[in-house]
Amino acid sequence: MALPASLEGTAHVVQLALTPVFLLTGVATLLNVFATRLARVADQADRVSGQVAGASEAERAALVRRLTRLRRRSLSLDAAVILAATGGVATCGAVLTLFVGALRAAAVAGLLFGLFGAAILCTLCALVVFGVEMLMASRAVRDRLAEQDPSPDPSAET
Repeated sequence: MALPASLEGTAHVVQLALTPVFLLTGVATLLNVFATRLARVADQADRVSGQVAGASEAERAALVRRLTRLRRRSLSLDAAVILAATGGVATCGAVLTLFVGALRAAAVAGLLFGLFGAAILCTLCALVVFGVEMLMASRAVRDRLAEQDPSPDPSAET
């Protein structure tokens, strides 16, 4: 038994709309990762800020440099969150366009292409900015370890 044409068309639109939802799930997961990283940066900034008041001049300079790095990391994470959220909005717009296009039977392929393209582009940019933040975080860890390690340059050992 064949389905009526309108029911088949509706089922097809729903199937098409489910594909961007998987992207939206990935974007939501990325936002969760970014939020967790931002919370860690904020905790470190609070801790370092509290140490500045009682620090010696040399320690204070090191703490200020660390706060500067934490600020850059937070700005990178802010950019990643904004890009990922914009990607999520564009994905939702793509889904809405599918439904509106099906209801209006209009040629909305250009708008759909633009929204889905924006979603992919924003998500890609969010990942790049997150990668930059991760590199800043790993550099800060290496710098902190180098400050605490009194041993000479490892390449000098024989």
